[in-house]
Amino acid sequence: MHKLLTDDPGGKMMLLGNEAIARGALEAGMAFAATYPGTPSSELSLQFFQISQESDLYFEYSTNEKVAFEVAAAAANTGVRSMAIMKHVGLNVAADALMTLAYVGVKGGMVVLTADDPFMFSSQNEQDNRYYAKLSGLPMVEPSSVAEAKDLVPYAFDLSAKLQEPVLFRTTTRINHSTGVVELGKIPPRHPKGDFKKDPLNLVTVPAVSRRLHVKLLEHYKEAQTLAETSETNFIDGDGRWGIICNGVSYNYVSDAVAELNSKDKIRVLRIGFSHPMPAALIKDFLKGCDQVLIVEEGEPYMEEAVKAMAQEEGLTLPIRGKADDLFTRLYEYNPAQVRGCISRYFGIKDDSPEMLDLSDVPELPQRPPTLCAGCSHRATFHEVRKAAEGLATIYPTDIGCYTLGLLPPLSAADFLICMGSSVGTAGGFSETTDKKVIAFIGDSTFFHSGIPGLINGVFNNHNFTLVILDNGTTAMTGHQPHPGVDMSRLNMEGYGQVDIEAVVRAIGVPHVTVIKPYKVQKSIDAIKEAIAFEGVSVVISKEVCALYANTLKLPKRKPFRVGEKCVDHKDCISSLACPAFYIWNDRVRIDANLCTGCAVCAQICPEKAILPVKKSA
Repeated sequence: MHKLLTDDPGGKMMLLGNEAIARGALEAGMAFAATYPGTPSSELSLQFFQISQESDLYFEYSTNEKVAFEVAAAAANTGVRSMAIMKHVGLNVAADALMTLAYVGVKGGMVVLTADDPFMFSSQNEQDNRYYAKLSGLPMVEPSSVAEAKDLVPYAFDLSAKLQEPVLFRTTTRINHSTGVVELGKIPPRHPKGDFKKDPLNLVTVPAVSRRLHVKLLEHYKEAQTLAETSETNFIDGDGRWGIICNGVSYNYVSDAVAELNSKDKIRVLRIGFSHPMPAALIKDFLKGCDQVLIVEEGEPYMEEAVKAMAQEEGLTLPIRGKADDLFTRLYEYNPAQVRGCISRYFGIKDDSPEMLDLSDVPELPQRPPTLCAGCSHRATFHEVRKAAEGLATIYPTDIGCYTLGLLPPLSAADFLICMGSSVGTAGGFSETTDKKVIAFIGDSTFFHSGIPGLINGVFNNHNFTLVILDNGTTAMTGHQPHPGVDMSRLNMEGYGQVDIEAVVRAIGVPHVTVIKPYKVQKSIDAIKEAIAFEGVSVVISKEVCALYANTLKLPKRKPFRVGEKCVDHKDCISSLACPAFYIWNDRVRIDANLCTGCAVCAQICPEKAILPVKKSA
């Protein structure tokens, strides 16, 4: 039995933040969940995927975040409690549906998990999704700890059911990926089936209907404002004339700092958990009891701007600061020492904490740049594309996935990246405004997510580029989640369809389509040369299962390789491929047999044919 299904109310369990959120959803009676995987939310989806295999919970890996949002919205409008899960940039994809579902509302309760990523541990930007709550007019809640993350999910579902609006549940990486002790609650029976009652004059958003629905949304917003004022998720700690307003994980840093600065009798802390609509009356009352206030929030000055506006409405002139050159930055995550230092400087409190150790005489740790795995088929494909395009002026638009690591030397096969699916759209633009050969890269999961419209656009407008679809049979970057092209029978799972990428590409009308096996180096180079030479849109589908996923599937393993006596040490293998299975010993190239997957790509590019399979031991 999955550990999150443990029926032990009052029991304690050590859980990852994402596991705690999953448990909270089960305790809320959630019966329907959908996602497109994206770190830092991926582990949450994994829990639901596993639980759905042994319970009546419905879960799906959807084609993209917009689709995940839409299927969850439909479920919620049949009275079934549903959740849509995505990382912060995923909400950009779902935003079209989000804005109008706020008008339509829900019937059974719907929570939208948006996992923000300060410091960009695995993301292309640091956007602060609190602004989506303001933009859509929807309620938002934010936990400050792993335990609270579990407890706030049922609260969010109940809030959604009461307001009949979706509720945004904002986390950050530090919450998603921290571990803490959680007290288990009761898991109620789920209700996976509902009923849809036709009401087109309230559910079909033509302009005449939407005008009335906007009025309803604003009424719900007022109700949410009232609820925020008395919500237990907004509370005050401490006493004194100095005030701090904070949210999320920042509350933990503030609490520690106040204690370390021996200032509990001087500083009052207002923790905001119900962060939109903000509790205006509570905040204004808090400000009236303060001589000066500091706003501690990662990301943008979302609360700071609102609090200053509230102070102005009350005619208050006390100093209110947050983001400033001498205080908090809009960049990256915060940390306890940083928060303590800012509090100390702002309020003029002596900080007796031990000084940071002087590490100036300690040599820096050697950098380990991120790299593709040993035996990764993407490495072979990049090498082959570079060989096929030798002598040509090229532009390589790339996309979101493991293959983004192709930007580093010696592969150097990434020149431009904006977001999921952008490689195809930008390839068309580059092809029209330059005379360079444009060769774009996109993964199989990303192709299904948002690459297809760009390819259709390229065919229709007769752009001139080559698209290389890196089909490794899984969503590898986020942990081998399935996508519409995955053969689910390999996972011993029935009831799924399978969409063939080649069939989709041909159906779109791409005039030149080639499928290669990237471990066959020269054949692949020849095929890619033909595709590059084609005038118009051409597609190369590089098809080889992810090396790590192959281990999961227990596919037959190839023999590892070794460097033989014929090697003259020109190091072409390293300078062309940089496979992590290579290493240098006594200035000679060696291959780590424990890392080598036996793909044989290096053996095929060695001029002396000095790389050979390891012989079986006697």
